Amino acid sequence: MSKTRLQDEYNNVVKQSDIFISLFFTKVGKFTLEEFETAFGQFKKTGKPLVYTYFKHAPINTGQITNEIKSLLEFQDKLKDLGHFRTSYNNIEDLKLKFKNQLEKVLPNS
Repeated sequence: MSKTRLQDEYNNVVKQSDIFISLFFTKVGKFTLEEFETAFGQFKKTGKPLVYTYFKHAPINTGQITNEIKSLLEFQDKLKDLGHFRTSYNNIEDLKLKFKNQLEKVLPNS
């Protein structure tokens, strides 16, 4: 048992993080959205955590598309409105390479 929601504990960890990474494919869950908003709000206040959003670029079987896809489209619009840069990736190797390249831009001595 916890005096708060378990999600509140996750949000506190997000606030204390140096980097926040979120990965998306066909939907944006309500808790993931809450964590993103927590991270982005904390970044605006303190400059940390650095916030990275990655969207998997891959075929989707049309029979598997549900109304949840709307959450993804709405979130992408939100990022655009925030002026937040998002990155697409094709596979795990592509994701690792893009993340490495982005980190090198902000941490050039690493």
